[in-house]
Amino acid sequence: MRTDVSSNGAGNGAGNRAEAAPPKLAKPRQPPNWKSRLKDLAARAIPDRVLVKRGAAGAKRVALTFDDGPHELTDAYLDVLDRFGARATFFVVGRACEQHPEALLRIVARGHEVAGHGFTHTAFTKLGVGALRDELARTAALLPPAATGRPLVRPPYGATSVRSLAVSAQAGYTSVLWSRDSDDCRTTAPAEVAARLAPGELQPGEIVLMHESQEWTLAALPPALEALAAAGWQAVTVGEILEPLRP
Repeated sequence: MRTDVSSNGAGNGAGNRAEAAPPKLAKPRQPPNWKSRLKDLAARAIPDRVLVKRGAAGAKRVALTFDDGPHELTDAYLDVLDRFGARATFFVVGRACEQHPEALLRIVARGHEVAGHGFTHTAFTKLGVGALRDELARTAALLPPAATGRPLVRPPYGATSVRSLAVSAQAGYTSVLWSRDSDDCRTTAPAEVAARLAPGELQPGEIVLMHESQEWTLAALPPALEALAAAGWQAVTVGEILEPLRP
């Protein structure tokens, strides 16, 4: 999911100074209903090589994932992760990679995993077969070879369909969703985001959804990572947390 910050050119009493508009947040989380439960059951029947939402249970490991980059804030995210010895997976947008190629290289150089998140951040469910294949290929051309062997992809907005999953799988990809949403697209309060990552709220093998380009997500990382480390948790990449599930 993408959260955009735009500028508002309306003037004020101090003289026509542009002010940043409030970020556009996602709708509040809805309680589970029969449709969402049915969708979860269907997802569990899909082979792990096609779709995953969480990794292997057992060890106290969690995979932090960051969508929508690279961005001007990418280096700041990397600095925080380095400080706590955490590794993460960055699901990057092709157009953003073209705009920030050096940031993409630094993500990889500092030991993190990169994978595609579409070239234009268009929902895969809205694309025809040819257009989806093009999105996958154009993004992959900008990324290093997947360390996992089978490349990963995160569908924009988490939107999937039988067709989009089949096209992605036929192109050789495993689609990655998440088992834990940090809600950083629903709140701008760092404390609320960090609370969603509290050790007591997690289960081993969780894949956590977070986003780049957001100051509040960046501010939530240090307290969240400090609490995880103190409780004996290890932050790893998606590829690492999926390794025990691979044939």
